[in-house]
Amino acid sequence: MGGVEDEEPALKRMKLSSKGLVGLSNGSSSVEPVGGSSSDLMARPLSSEGDDEVIGSKGVIKREEFVRIITKALYSLGYKKSGARLEEESGIPLHASLVNLFMQQILDGHWDESIVTLNKIGLVDENVIQAASFLILEQKFFELLDGEKLMDALRTLRTEITPLCSDSSRIRELSSCMLSPCGQAGSSKRDVVQVRSRSKLLEELQKLLPPTVLIPEKRLEHLVEQALILQREACLFHNSLDKEMSLYSDHHCGKTQIPSRTLQILEAHDDEVWYVQFSHNGKYLASASNDRSAIIWEVDMNGGLSIKHKLSGHQKAVSSVSWSPNDQELLTCGVEEAVRRWDVSTGKCLQVYEKNGPGLVSCAWFPSGKYILSGLSDKSICMWDLDGKEVESWKGQRTLKISDLEITGNGEHILSICKDTTILFFNKETKDERFIEEDQTITSFSLSKDSRFLLVNLLNQEIHLWNVEGDPKLVGKYKSHKRSRFVIRSCFGGLKQSFIASGSEDSQVYIWHRSSGDLIEALPGHSGAVNCVSWNPANPHMLASASDDRTIRIWGLKRLNVKYPNVRSNGVHYCNGGELR
Repeated sequence: MGGVEDEEPALKRMKLSSKGLVGLSNGSSSVEPVGGSSSDLMARPLSSEGDDEVIGSKGVIKREEFVRIITKALYSLGYKKSGARLEEESGIPLHASLVNLFMQQILDGHWDESIVTLNKIGLVDENVIQAASFLILEQKFFELLDGEKLMDALRTLRTEITPLCSDSSRIRELSSCMLSPCGQAGSSKRDVVQVRSRSKLLEELQKLLPPTVLIPEKRLEHLVEQALILQREACLFHNSLDKEMSLYSDHHCGKTQIPSRTLQILEAHDDEVWYVQFSHNGKYLASASNDRSAIIWEVDMNGGLSIKHKLSGHQKAVSSVSWSPNDQELLTCGVEEAVRRWDVSTGKCLQVYEKNGPGLVSCAWFPSGKYILSGLSDKSICMWDLDGKEVESWKGQRTLKISDLEITGNGEHILSICKDTTILFFNKETKDERFIEEDQTITSFSLSKDSRFLLVNLLNQEIHLWNVEGDPKLVGKYKSHKRSRFVIRSCFGGLKQSFIASGSEDSQVYIWHRSSGDLIEALPGHSGAVNCVSWNPANPHMLASASDDRTIRIWGLKRLNVKYPNVRSNGVHYCNGGELR
């Protein structure tokens, strides 16, 4: 049956026992009236009435802060009259009078007066005052240069900016602006100086000053986004686009967003189906079988699958497939035999990769699409160019006879099972090696789309999630599926790869929530062990599973009022790749 203890692979198959400044952000240099009553530019403190008032059922929202943030949002959205009306009716000004005066002085270019006002606002941190003063004086310097007032600019640089700035390199940069020639072809002082608008200066000052003094731009939007994101992350079944979320009600998806209904059964293989994988663009599905064939399935506009090509030519069972980065070609690997490269559009075999002696046991593409990688039965790993020339080989204990093979998205690291309980991270350039050590025998693994996480299937019926950025860290465990004799594969999937799916020897497909580890679904339907699953990367509502019952099931949403016809191999065009041999 292909048990773990078998030294030689069984013929059956290769199987084993994550009112303020208006239009600040639009880059406009036009001046809008600043908040508060337009006639009130004298210094006065913020209203202290109701400082202790809170609103909301939890008693954690301060009324004054709440009103000020709403007022700020109204002005930012262009509702100036509404913002002014809210200030007047609530008696809560958006900004203190001194702050309004400061902002108006910035917009009017009254630099010296603005620095005097800045020091009266009541800021405690001297570093903030100094940094804000520097930004103001730098703007003054640039505008003097832009106006060809070189002596005034020089005076500002020497007597005002230099005493404030401890960064000598910045002083040199400002000095170089004065020495840059004017009037040369393709050059002007404006090009060198690149004066920012005064509204942009206010944006920079806003980042420096405490939020109690100047409320940050888009603060209300930021708070609402935070609330939506928290709701999304707390939703166990979230698998829909964010644009479908609404402010009108709390977000909750429900199981209806999880593919849990069989929409189609694909029956074109004549023996057990061991492997399935969707293409990167989600337009195709490839399957590999013990019947010594692979099939390319095409996904139509309505989500139905039909046979595009049946690929024949392997002399032994086909154990795995791998899509090229551009999805135009496909690799298929026979059990300790050869790797074949196919043209997806025509079904023609383009190249056969093999070596005298050891058989090939795994295959993968480099991200560039110019090279392929294969594990060999002698435990080495070999790299080939597309024409079949061996480019490089890494010998020693690099892989096992039964091992998955992955390459990180940047093409730097090769991943393989080098010992029963160890996954090797091998840097092909530096030859550095890192390892993930497990306590149990590793049967398969899968790398996340961003190459940051690794899903590891173990002999003890557990799936482990590892964060492989830097030093590997175990961050999740998934249980409940059954595995005792065969290689069972799992995958990442769903929107933002928020779910984990796995096959199982009890004929079911298991789905967990990735972050919480909670089991969401156990899907019945197959009549034999489910060997492999693949989630469509372009459609979070489509999942494929391959089984010993010789079928592939396509899973979708229960609420879909569609069921596609089952597909058999009758009348199918068979592509014979044996001609190249």
